[in-house]
Amino acid sequence: METVRLILLFLHILGFAALLGGLLAQARLPEKTVNAAMRDGSGTAFVAGLALVGVIEAGDLGDLDHVKVAVKLVIGLVILGLVMANVRKERITQGLWTVLLALTVVNIAVAVFWASAHA
Repeated sequence: METVRLILLFLHILGFAALLGGLLAQARLPEKTVNAAMRDGSGTAFVAGLALVGVIEAGDLGDLDHVKVAVKLVIGLVILGLVMANVRKERITQGLWTVLLALTVVNIAVAVFWASAHA
């Protein structure tokens, strides 16, 4: 189970890397869109995160901080919802792009700075 946990953690990190990369790639562009990296990264990070929690709980691999999990779940769901709601639009507003970037950075910060059983 530990190997599965590590694989899911790796996928979760790759998903957030893709999402952040997709956002930052557009930083200097006047017109921003939801690109494939943002779409695929948000989905991968969300699904891998859910699976990661399930594996940790099912495999008795540690005590999870359920408040932290809930915070990350809500932020991740908001990111995924905003990305998927705008994936077919030709462009998104600067404000939406900023919100997506801020939520992504906050979700990463929660993962890194909030004490974890698997630190």
